[in-house]
Amino acid sequence: MSTYLFPGQGSQLKGMGRSLFDEFPDLTDQADDVLGYSIKRLCLDDPYAYLSKTQYTQPALYVVNALSYLSKITETGRKPDFVAGHSLGEYNALFAAGAFDFKMGLELVQKRGELMSAVSGGAMAAVIGLKAEQVEEVLERNQLSSVDVANYNTDTQIVITGRKEDIEKAQPIFETNDSVQKFVLLNVSGAFHSRYMREVGEAFKLFLQSYTFQPLSIPVISNVNAKPYQHERIAQSLSDQISLAVKWSDSINYLFEQGETVFEEIGPGRVLTGMFVKIRIDREMAGL
Repeated sequence: MSTYLFPGQGSQLKGMGRSLFDEFPDLTDQADDVLGYSIKRLCLDDPYAYLSKTQYTQPALYVVNALSYLSKITETGRKPDFVAGHSLGEYNALFAAGAFDFKMGLELVQKRGELMSAVSGGAMAAVIGLKAEQVEEVLERNQLSSVDVANYNTDTQIVITGRKEDIEKAQPIFETNDSVQKFVLLNVSGAFHSRYMREVGEAFKLFLQSYTFQPLSIPVISNVNAKPYQHERIAQSLSDQISLAVKWSDSINYLFEQGETVFEEIGPGRVLTGMFVKIRIDREMAGL
């Protein structure tokens, strides 16, 4: 079996998609029409340093991931058996599975990016070296119940999210913990995947009401519950995803349990590949 993994925010880099825009000129033009600016110029030149801003990052990554997928299946002549995407990357997984076409997916992602970027005063940070229950214990012990877990990336790579002042308060607490290998502040302005994004999720849910999703031709593993998407719950899951944690480690473990499979990251960077390797090693050490 084969599984394609699509990266999310944080994997963007200047120069991404260089060979793809000329390979798919019609879709590139379609993206320009939807967005109102040149996606090729943004990704290749980034003249105004917008590529790191959420409202630009999300459409850019969606386009590059989607074109990477189309290039891949053109080259191989076959589709994967499973797909999954990390946060924003889940839209590419749904695109690959036929839930919507390229244009509709881009419209959804553009709106998602706009809504999420409008929320300020938040922050996120990766805690490397502690397990989820240890991170949660540290937060509870230090009266930081206002901080949520955003991403369960691997057994010992946990992303926390919350108000900027609370993440700043948490930083020295984790940095002085002997078991913490790294504490990395993420380059975002919002508390994504937290309780503070619930209003955004509700606004996005209203926006989704004007769209119709098609049946899925490939199983898509959901960030929200680490199980295959149900067609009738696509809109609900996409709105929930904005304020709920990304259960990435559980998602990869679910895929391992489906049988022997080859994982391949489709899109810029190798962030998910690194996570996959760590999860596989953890499974081997646990005798799974």
